[in-house]
Amino acid sequence: MVDLKRQYHKIKTEIDAAILNVVESTAFINGPDVNHFATELATYLGVKHVIPCANGTDALQISLMALGLKPGDEVITPSYTYIATVEVVALLRLTPVFVDVDADTFTMNIDSVRKAITPKTKAIIPVHLYGQCAHMEPLLALAGEHKIPVVEDNAQAIGGTYTFTDGRTVRTGSMGTIGCTSFFPSKNLGAYGDGGAMFTNDDALAQTLKMIANHGQNKKYYHEMVGCNSRLDSMQAAILRIKLRHLDEYCTARRVAADFYDAAFKNNPKIITPYRAPYSYHVFHQYTLQLKNVDRDMVSQKLAERNIPSMIYYPVPSHKQNMLKEYNTATNYLPVTDMLQDCVISLPIHTELTEEELSFITSNVLEIIG
Repeated sequence: MVDLKRQYHKIKTEIDAAILNVVESTAFINGPDVNHFATELATYLGVKHVIPCANGTDALQISLMALGLKPGDEVITPSYTYIATVEVVALLRLTPVFVDVDADTFTMNIDSVRKAITPKTKAIIPVHLYGQCAHMEPLLALAGEHKIPVVEDNAQAIGGTYTFTDGRTVRTGSMGTIGCTSFFPSKNLGAYGDGGAMFTNDDALAQTLKMIANHGQNKKYYHEMVGCNSRLDSMQAAILRIKLRHLDEYCTARRVAADFYDAAFKNNPKIITPYRAPYSYHVFHQYTLQLKNVDRDMVSQKLAERNIPSMIYYPVPSHKQNMLKEYNTATNYLPVTDMLQDCVISLPIHTELTEEELSFITSNVLEIIG
């Protein structure tokens, strides 16, 4: 699904030098590269503060902690997302409130959010899924009307942008109260291990996020609040500094691959290619098809037999997961989410795909589907 080896070999000289510099400095934790990366990423995103942490899940958890949410407070989230988005809500003993997604964008449906808001709603987590930005302008207006913080899950769309109706274009992750991302190796901006970060323009909130990620302390050994130990190590920061310089190039390469797929599949009535919302610059963390009147699992199996990988994101949506049984959400009426779980399939998409490889993949998909 992702060829990290070929990507590494293209930037090997830069990466090897960055790693060696960290080893020789022996500043393995909170070294200069961590601060440099935070500053450079903040500039790229157009935000005041970037707070690195250990992984994307921690970024979401620390964000909810920093907002001062209490057990029982409700957090609105799509069910159609990776479980980490919801897991942190349950971990903090908050109450997940699931909403449906739009069938074309796979992102949070605004009408569904509007109906889900109650006096107990204390946060909304839109997910920029598969590289597509959620429709943030109406969501931010709705959240502002009710004075509800918005925490953007930007783990799959870093490098993307959102265009407002007044023409302003901003980076995904920079619009909400807090933005969160993951640097898992397969992400558009991926480390060579785990990593994550939080973004905000709120000075006081940035200070709280930093403290929580560092055992609740601002001054060493003086702990003002309950925190955790969540750090981006210097080696990963050094690698990410190099890869950040290539991020726009990586996103463009993914879009070129997506263009090839779109053209190959456009005339097949059994295939719905990914929608590109006019407000969203889609960066294709995943290339996800909807199959109509086709045995999706058969397609996946036959592709595997031909050494073509594919993935199903997500075969069991969050509201039906056993880990959330106590919330009695399995019977929630989320028709689009339930439909997508049965018909989506993702094909390989990464920065190193060649036209020959894309031709091989598309011709086999079309032959299998018929």
